[in-house]
Amino acid sequence: MKINQNEITPETLFENRRKFIKLGAASVVASSTLMELMAKENLPTSDLSYKKDTNPNNLELNTYKQITSYNNFYEFTTSKEGVKHMAHTLVTTPWTIEIDGLVEKPFTIDMQDIMKKYSLEERIYRFRCVEGWSMVVPWIGFELGKFIKDCKPLSDAKYVRFETLWDDEMFPDQARGVFGNIKRYPYVEGLRMDEAMNPLTILSVGLYGKTLENQNGAPIRLVVPWKYGFKSIKSIAKISFVKDEPLNSWQEMAPHEYGFYANVNPKVDHPRWSQKRERVLGELFKQKTLMFNGYEKEVAHLYKGMDLRKNF
Repeated sequence: MKINQNEITPETLFENRRKFIKLGAASVVASSTLMELMAKENLPTSDLSYKKDTNPNNLELNTYKQITSYNNFYEFTTSKEGVKHMAHTLVTTPWTIEIDGLVEKPFTIDMQDIMKKYSLEERIYRFRCVEGWSMVVPWIGFELGKFIKDCKPLSDAKYVRFETLWDDEMFPDQARGVFGNIKRYPYVEGLRMDEAMNPLTILSVGLYGKTLENQNGAPIRLVVPWKYGFKSIKSIAKISFVKDEPLNSWQEMAPHEYGFYANVNPKVDHPRWSQKRERVLGELFKQKTLMFNGYEKEVAHLYKGMDLRKNF
C-alpha cells in the first residue's frame, strides 16, 4: 500500500533523538497515531511537498511552537509574544511580487506561479537575532539565486533591494505614520549581488513542512543564515535590482547601530547587546556565538579584504 507523504512521520522527529525516545515514536505508521504525536509536539499538518534536509551538522531544532510564538515583526507590534495574536490582519491570498529596476523587462509574479515554478527543499539553519537570542529553524523554500536568474538582471545590477508589503489596513503600525515603530515604511532590506546569489540564501515559503504563519513572514520571506535576523525581510512584495547600495530601514533609523552587512560577528558588539554569546530559545544557559553564525566556511570568501568592524 502506498503511504501518502502527509501520513509519514516527519523526518524532523526522527532527527531529534530525545523527542523520538520520549514519545516512543519508533513504530509510528498509522495516521491516527501520527496526528496524536504531532499534537504532542505542537507540529502542524504538512501541506508542502519538498526535499528533506539531511541535517549533516546535527542541529537540534527549536519547536514549532517556539518558532511561531517568538517573533519580531514591527509592522504589528514590538512585543515578540504579541505578534502571533495580531498577525491575522495580514491577508496573503492573493499575493504578488513586483520585479523592477535593472532587469531586461520588469514584471509582476503571483505566488501561485512561484509555487508551481520552483521545487522546494528544506534548509535547517541557525537563526541569530542581533538582540542576543537564537533558534534553529527547518525552513522550506528555494534558492534566491535561481529566482534572480529568472529575473534576468542587467550587468549594472550590483545589489538586490527588497520591500515588505505596504498596506496600513493589514499592518497596524504602518497606520501610525510618524509615530510608528519604523521610521519610514515600507520596510527595506538589501543584499550585495554575490550575497544574494550564494547557495545558502533562500526565499522561504514554509517551515516544519507547512506554509509560513503570518508572524513568520508569510507568504514569502528572505532567509540569510549568516546574517542577523533583521536582514531576512518578511512578507516580500517587491524586489528591485539596483546599481548602488540600498539604504536599509534599520540602517536609516540608527546608522551607528546597524550597518548594511549585518553579518553575525561575535567580535563586534552592538551598542546595546553583546554579540559574544547567545541564548537559544528554550535553553537556560547561553552559548558562544559562531563567526558568520557557523557558516564561515561557506561565506567568508565574500568579505575577503574587508574590515569587518568598519563594514558591520
